[in-house]
Amino acid sequence: MIASQNDKISMPSSGKLIPTNYGALGTLVTVFFFWGFIAAGNSVFIPFCKHKFNLDQFQSQLVDTAFYFAYFIGALFLFAYGAFGGKDLVAKWGYKKSIVYGLLFSALGAAAMILAVNLNTFAGMLVGLFIVALGFSLQQTAAQPFAITLGDPSTGTSRVTLGGAINSFGTTIGPLVVALALFGTTAAITDEKIASLSLGKVILLYSCVGGLFIAAAALFFFSKKVPAGISEEKTEKANKALYMLLIMTGLLIIMFVPIFNSYKTDPALLSDVEKHDLEAYRMKWLIGAFLVIVVGLLSVNLSAKKNPDGWGAMKYPQLLLGMLGIFFYVGVEVSVGSNLSELLKNDAFGGLQSSEATPYVAMYWGSLMIGRWAGAVSAFGLSKNMRILLQILVPFLAFGILLAVNSGFGYDMKPLYYYVVCVVIQIAAFYISNDKPARTLLIFSLLGVAAMVIGTQTTGTVAVYAFLSGGLCCSIMWPSIFSLSVAGLGKYTTQGAAFLIMMILGGGIIPPIQGKFADYLQANSTVAGSGIHASYWIPAICFAYLAFFAFAVKGILSKQGINYDATSEETVS
Repeated sequence: MIASQNDKISMPSSGKLIPTNYGALGTLVTVFFFWGFIAAGNSVFIPFCKHKFNLDQFQSQLVDTAFYFAYFIGALFLFAYGAFGGKDLVAKWGYKKSIVYGLLFSALGAAAMILAVNLNTFAGMLVGLFIVALGFSLQQTAAQPFAITLGDPSTGTSRVTLGGAINSFGTTIGPLVVALALFGTTAAITDEKIASLSLGKVILLYSCVGGLFIAAAALFFFSKKVPAGISEEKTEKANKALYMLLIMTGLLIIMFVPIFNSYKTDPALLSDVEKHDLEAYRMKWLIGAFLVIVVGLLSVNLSAKKNPDGWGAMKYPQLLLGMLGIFFYVGVEVSVGSNLSELLKNDAFGGLQSSEATPYVAMYWGSLMIGRWAGAVSAFGLSKNMRILLQILVPFLAFGILLAVNSGFGYDMKPLYYYVVCVVIQIAAFYISNDKPARTLLIFSLLGVAAMVIGTQTTGTVAVYAFLSGGLCCSIMWPSIFSLSVAGLGKYTTQGAAFLIMMILGGGIIPPIQGKFADYLQANSTVAGSGIHASYWIPAICFAYLAFFAFAVKGILSKQGINYDATSEETVS
């Protein structure tokens, strides 16, 4: 039962649809915007930090590690609180207060970022980003189920989809605004000039961001239209799952400590052979961190088959494979975009300065907007012909908006005009998938594999377009993975959703693996830029797992008597 400040929301006895609380919904979607704005803006912040602090590619990717590891820690804390206290903390506070607290926590992170900048410490800036994302973790845990309760349950998916569309708008303009704030201009500036830029620009950026967090918190707190959203439901026990997650957390920390310690060695004092051995040493520990997640979840699957007691939602194989699915999905989505600026620096891919790569980064994240806007069409009760027509027109409209917004910021978008060919391919994929989550995920995953393989085997415009189209492939994956993973979980659905949110951790593990893989390959090559180019085999592997999950989950759900061919809206609802 969801309680507001003055009354309780429930289905009217007449059986009529519960009207949507549009005032509360309008306030709620602001937090969806923040998630996209900051996450996509990190793709510009990464090359800025790389040149400002003279980092290698792995070190620059620690921006993503700090940001996305916070999601895992935040969700794990909330789960542990419920496991020991028997009550969900978000349910206890209510959705409204949880979002307010989350926004204020993110504002605290912005203040920590400003302090770190004044101290001129990259590590401190990572701590600031970590705190910002901890607040996001609390916001996201509350906001998505909150959107569903702000009206009739049967139309809950459309409200979440609306939030996703606003989130995509944030990912579209985030890189543009952050680039303008950091570089101070839309004109090309050299990487050497970036190194000489004042960190005062970061202070200004996060002063504004922190102010927006506080303003949004005040908007939520004082809004009489936003209900408290307090739930009386108790959490399901899953002690074995909690202990396994705590063990995995400890092992992840152990894996990263030797890597960080290895950077105490001055590379100028090492020979080429010693540098090669050092990169190999770091790669081994990173692969170890990757295996902690993969082997850990697969071992849970085997253990739960023998004795499901104590595993809670983790006793369902579709959820465990889906957790890996979210891990790989977020990882590949972030990794492709975060390494893009480094790739485009090479002559074979345009020889662009980091500042010149901004419209390409914006197009990559904007590609998610193109796909999500097209996917949102199915969330509304339209006739088949109207749905098909809009799924053709909406992507072109979104692409046109992307070109217009980037041009408005002063960027030359002519090199990206022919990217529309990739948009046409996505439209065809939407038509073939026919709103079936398993089929949709399989088709878009295979397209992702194809795009990454084409990108690694070519150079120039073809390769750039191929890598950018990874955004189009990722755009529609989250709802498909999520709905397939929680299908059939019954009373464990909420807990399963929390486990899936933890696996946003993939955004903190996969990008640094690709970054270190690029460093390792480059250390063994005399061809400039060959390391970052070949490193895109990592995203290809991620897409391949997602294709496997889409195929395997059919058989798993079929054995449980679940219709995996239902549309995503039917599955979620």
